[in-house]
Amino acid sequence: MSAVCFDPDARAEFLAAIGYYEGCQPELGRRFRLAVEAELIRIREMPFGFRVLHAPFRRCLVRKFPYAIIFSIEPESIRIIAVAHTKRKPGYWHGRLNGHKATIRT
Repeated sequence: MSAVCFDPDARAEFLAAIGYYEGCQPELGRRFRLAVEAELIRIREMPFGFRVLHAPFRRCLVRKFPYAIIFSIEPESIRIIAVAHTKRKPGYWHGRLNGHKATIRT
């Protein structure tokens, strides 16, 4: 199982979505966080089992929420590029690919 590293922008998206859902309904932010964490476990266990978007990037849909986790498989880790709302402009995260390295590990 590989370590998961969040791109700082992806981490910010994730935390913002938790805050948004928590503001909508008590405990909904917690349920979203747990749903994303469950998908991160699936990604760690079988990273090649997810659809390729634009090689080498893959997408994992978050169950029960309109979000996708965009990631790449690196030699020593899995890099989370975006925690993207599925109704947001497709591919908006492409600008992150060369911008900075993922440094936040989970």
